Amino acid sequence: MAHPLIDRAFYEAILRFDESEEAQETYYRIMDTAVERNGKTYTVRGQILRAYAMLFCDDIGAVAGQLASPEDVEATADRLYVGEMGFDPKHWYRMQHHFPVIDEDNYDRFAALVIADLSAGPLHETAADGTGMLLVGEMNPLTMSEEERRRQHLRTVSAGDLTGGGEKP
Repeated sequence: MAHPLIDRAFYEAILRFDESEEAQETYYRIMDTAVERNGKTYTVRGQILRAYAMLFCDDIGAVAGQLASPEDVEATADRLYVGEMGFDPKHWYRMQHHFPVIDEDNYDRFAALVIADLSAGPLHETAADGTGMLLVGEMNPLTMSEEERRRQHLRTVSAGDLTGGGEKP
């Protein structure tokens, strides 16, 4: 999702959301900004939730243009890894960014963090030089045995993956 508002400052505002009213104001201002695309008006929040739904379209049954719901984000957040699979804070995206609970109050912020990271954060930068990437594992990795986790199918995700096929977010 290459939108000019999804930049490093937005990414940093999401990271500092709990620490600063200024960061919260920046986050909400950008998320609620109306943008026009393909003759339709959306909010940045809507575009982010569409892009997030595209990450897991097969698993959540999303069709082009569908927004990820709180349930979709909560059900898929545990499948995101940075660099390699693992259940430690270094590799598990959700833990690395301190989202122990994903619910109605913060699901859009988690989705925004993922998309902003892919678009303008460290994942974007490290993907270019090959030192880091976002991986998507299989459903329910927390209930897998160690052997199942080793054999699971992983796929890499880049910002370019979020603009292909169907109606663009």
